[in-house]
Amino acid sequence: MNRKTAIVTGTSSGFGMHCAIELAKAGFYVISTMRNIGRAESLLKLADENKVSDQIHLYALDVTSTESILTFKDFIKEFPSIDVLVNNAGFALGGFSEELPIDEYRLQFETNVFGVIAITQTVLPFMRKNKRGRIINMSSISGKFGFPGLSPYTASKHALEGYSESLRLELRPFGIDVVLIEPGSYQTNIWSSVDNMTISSKSPYYFYMEALMKNMESSKGNHGDPVDVAQLVTKLATATKTPKLRYPIGRGVRLTIWLKAIVPWKTLERIITMKLVGNKKR
Repeated sequence: MNRKTAIVTGTSSGFGMHCAIELAKAGFYVISTMRNIGRAESLLKLADENKVSDQIHLYALDVTSTESILTFKDFIKEFPSIDVLVNNAGFALGGFSEELPIDEYRLQFETNVFGVIAITQTVLPFMRKNKRGRIINMSSISGKFGFPGLSPYTASKHALEGYSESLRLELRPFGIDVVLIEPGSYQTNIWSSVDNMTISSKSPYYFYMEALMKNMESSKGNHGDPVDVAQLVTKLATATKTPKLRYPIGRGVRLTIWLKAIVPWKTLERIITMKLVGNKKR
């Protein structure tokens, strides 16, 4: 096999699914991983429509399972090179910190942070051997800006940002690039667990949750097309020049990051709180 090989995690839907398709269209042989192969129907249909089915290999991988990762490492030994890794697998947990069990935070970090680290450690020896490679980590605007009701997800993405900064510096001497994609809100399934959040009417945060859910619902019409993110990933995967570390993408993302850099936090928190719950205090 002389074609370049890309690994994409979390490809059953959303960014991961479209990344697998776009990379295959660009000529990569794509190892398309997901925890449950039974959820591959949408990916397979899209691959068939784009005539890239023969360039996509489905692989059942649980990024939180040591056994699964070790088996995966044996599998990729058969390939002459691993040229691109897209760490996309992840999900979002919502809720208010006081009421969330600590195990919920651990579960969030197991996939969004430790899963990324584990897969990266698995792939790096192959990239170092060939003295080249590109690791693209799917972060979020939540990795740059904290939002109420999303502290597990926000914390995990902040951790991913710090990990990626350090990793990029560590790998520069080996010809391996590390890139962060920072999307805003897109039409993906990642928010399904947040959409289905339930909270007791007796909770002191009930009024806040109602406001958050109303705000999220009203903004769905502005969510972007995940294909745009996948095309950016493919552009970076195929770029001949060293890419930058961070690539924010999506409606209002650059403005939000810019505002956080120049506007005092006290002002920002007043604006956000007023937008969501007005002058309500409990």
